[in-house]
Amino acid sequence: MSATAGQAADGVRSLADRFGIEPGMVVMEMGYDDDVDQDLRDALTDRCGDLVDEDTDEVVDAVLVWYRDGDGDLFELLVDALGPLADNGVVWLLTPKAGREGHVEPSEVAESAPTAGLQQTSTVNAGRDWSGARLVLRRGAKGGKK
Repeated sequence: MSATAGQAADGVRSLADRFGIEPGMVVMEMGYDDDVDQDLRDALTDRCGDLVDEDTDEVVDAVLVWYRDGDGDLFELLVDALGPLADNGVVWLLTPKAGREGHVEPSEVAESAPTAGLQQTSTVNAGRDWSGARLVLRRGAKGGKK
Protein backbone atom coordinates (compact mmCIF):
# COMPACT_ATOMS: atom_id res chain seq x y z
CA MET A 1 0.00 0.00 0.00
CA SER A 2 3.01 2.31 -0.05
CA ALA A 3 2.11 3.33 -3.64
CA THR A 4 -1.14 4.76 -2.33
CA ALA A 5 0.70 6.68 0.38
CA GLY A 6 3.10 8.02 -2.24
CA GLN A 7 0.22 9.08 -4.46
CA ALA A 8 -1.38 10.90 -1.54
CA ALA A 9 1.89 12.70 -0.82
CA ASP A 10 2.18 13.62 -4.51
CA GLY A 11 -1.40 14.93 -4.37
CA VAL A 12 -0.52 17.27 -1.52
CA ARG A 13 2.60 18.49 -3.33
CA SER A 14 0.56 19.09 -6.46
CA LEU A 15 -1.58 21.61 -4.56
CA ALA A 16 1.43 23.90 -4.24
CA ASP A 17 2.24 23.21 -7.90
CA ARG A 18 -1.30 24.14 -8.97
CA PHE A 19 -0.94 27.42 -7.12
CA GLY A 20 2.48 28.12 -8.65
CA ILE A 21 4.10 28.50 -5.25
CA GLU A 22 7.86 27.98 -5.24
CA PRO A 23 10.41 27.80 -2.41
CA GLY A 24 11.46 31.26 -1.27
CA MET A 25 8.25 32.99 -2.36
CA VAL A 26 6.56 35.30 0.13
CA VAL A 27 2.85 34.48 0.40
CA MET A 28 0.39 36.67 2.29
CA GLU A 29 -2.86 35.29 3.67
CA MET A 30 -6.05 37.27 4.22
CA GLY A 31 -9.39 36.12 5.63
CA TYR A 32 -8.05 33.19 7.66
CA ASP A 33 -10.66 31.52 9.86
CA ASP A 34 -11.24 28.05 11.31
CA ASP A 35 -13.03 26.92 8.13
CA VAL A 36 -10.05 27.26 5.75
CA ASP A 37 -8.62 24.17 4.04
CA GLN A 38 -5.78 23.13 6.31
CA ASP A 39 -4.37 20.64 3.77
CA LEU A 40 -3.93 23.47 1.27
CA ARG A 41 -2.29 25.73 3.87
CA ASP A 42 0.04 22.90 4.90
CA ALA A 43 1.02 22.18 1.28
CA LEU A 44 1.79 25.85 0.68
CA THR A 45 3.76 26.35 3.90
CA ASP A 46 5.70 23.14 3.24
CA ARG A 47 6.72 24.67 -0.09
CA CYS A 48 7.42 28.31 0.81
CA GLY A 49 7.56 28.56 4.59
CA ASP A 50 5.24 30.47 6.90
CA LEU A 51 2.52 32.61 5.36
CA VAL A 52 2.66 36.29 6.29
CA ASP A 53 -0.39 38.20 7.43
CA GLU A 54 -1.91 41.32 5.96
CA ASP A 55 0.10 43.58 8.27
CA THR A 56 3.36 42.65 6.53
CA ASP A 57 5.73 45.31 5.24
CA GLU A 58 7.23 42.85 2.72
CA VAL A 59 6.55 42.79 -1.00
CA VAL A 60 4.72 39.52 -1.60
CA ASP A 61 4.71 37.14 -4.56
CA ALA A 62 1.19 35.84 -3.95
CA VAL A 63 -1.84 36.63 -1.83
CA LEU A 64 -4.32 33.99 -0.64
CA VAL A 65 -7.67 35.58 0.03
CA TRP A 66 -10.19 33.37 1.84
CA TYR A 67 -13.53 35.02 1.07
CA ARG A 68 -17.04 33.98 2.01
CA ASP A 69 -20.40 35.57 1.27
CA GLY A 70 -20.91 38.09 4.06
CA ASP A 71 -17.18 38.80 4.60
CA GLY A 72 -17.55 42.41 3.51
CA ASP A 73 -16.90 44.19 0.23
CA LEU A 74 -14.96 41.98 -2.17
CA PHE A 75 -13.71 44.93 -4.23
CA GLU A 76 -12.19 46.59 -1.14
CA LEU A 77 -10.59 43.31 -0.05
CA LEU A 78 -9.01 42.82 -3.48
CA VAL A 79 -7.67 46.38 -3.48
CA ASP A 80 -6.16 45.74 -0.04
CA ALA A 81 -4.56 42.56 -1.41
CA LEU A 82 -2.84 44.57 -4.15
CA GLY A 83 -1.00 46.85 -1.72
CA PRO A 84 2.02 44.62 -0.99
CA LEU A 85 1.77 42.55 -4.20
CA ALA A 86 4.79 42.43 -6.53
CA ASP A 87 4.16 43.64 -10.09
CA ASN A 88 4.19 40.06 -11.38
CA GLY A 89 2.37 38.64 -8.34
CA VAL A 90 -0.87 36.72 -8.25
CA VAL A 91 -3.97 36.87 -6.05
CA TRP A 92 -5.67 33.58 -5.30
CA LEU A 93 -9.29 34.24 -4.37
CA LEU A 94 -10.52 31.21 -2.41
CA THR A 95 -14.29 30.88 -2.07
CA PRO A 96 -16.55 28.10 -0.79
CA LYS A 97 -17.77 25.75 -3.51
CA ALA A 98 -21.39 25.86 -4.67
CA GLY A 99 -23.69 24.35 -2.07
CA ARG A 100 -21.30 25.15 0.80
CA GLU A 101 -22.01 27.75 3.46
CA GLY A 102 -20.66 31.14 2.39
CA HIS A 103 -20.67 30.34 -1.35
CA VAL A 104 -19.91 33.41 -3.47
CA GLU A 105 -21.64 33.78 -6.81
CA PRO A 106 -19.19 33.86 -9.75
CA SER A 107 -20.89 37.05 -10.94
CA GLU A 108 -19.64 38.84 -7.79
CA VAL A 109 -16.06 37.89 -8.64
CA ALA A 110 -16.61 38.80 -12.30
CA GLU A 111 -17.75 42.30 -11.25
CA SER A 112 -15.27 42.99 -8.44
CA ALA A 113 -12.00 41.72 -9.92
CA PRO A 114 -11.89 43.94 -13.05
CA THR A 115 -12.94 46.97 -11.02
CA ALA A 116 -9.94 46.31 -8.74
CA GLY A 117 -7.64 46.08 -11.79
CA LEU A 118 -7.47 42.28 -11.86
CA GLN A 119 -8.40 39.68 -14.41
CA GLN A 120 -9.21 36.04 -13.77
CA THR A 121 -6.96 33.62 -15.65
CA SER A 122 -8.00 30.22 -14.27
CA THR A 123 -9.72 28.34 -11.48
CA VAL A 124 -8.56 25.37 -9.44
CA ASN A 125 -10.03 22.88 -7.04
CA ALA A 126 -8.55 24.17 -3.79
CA GLY A 127 -9.79 21.43 -1.51
CA ARG A 128 -12.93 19.61 -0.51
CA ASP A 129 -14.91 22.79 0.20
CA TRP A 130 -12.99 25.54 -1.62
CA SER A 131 -12.40 26.76 -5.17
CA GLY A 132 -9.57 29.07 -6.15
CA ALA A 133 -9.68 31.80 -8.79
CA ARG A 134 -6.28 32.98 -10.06
CA LEU A 135 -6.32 36.76 -10.45
CA VAL A 136 -3.50 38.76 -12.03
CA LEU A 137 -3.01 42.44 -12.63
CA ARG A 138 -4.40 43.67 -15.92
CA ARG A 139 -1.72 45.24 -18.09
CA GLY A 140 -1.03 48.74 -16.91
CA ALA A 141 -3.29 48.35 -13.88
CA LYS A 142 -0.49 48.82 -11.35
CA GLY A 143 1.35 51.48 -13.36
CA GLY A 144 -0.51 54.27 -11.61
CA LYS A 145 0.05 52.76 -8.18
CA LYS A 146 2.44 54.57 -5.87
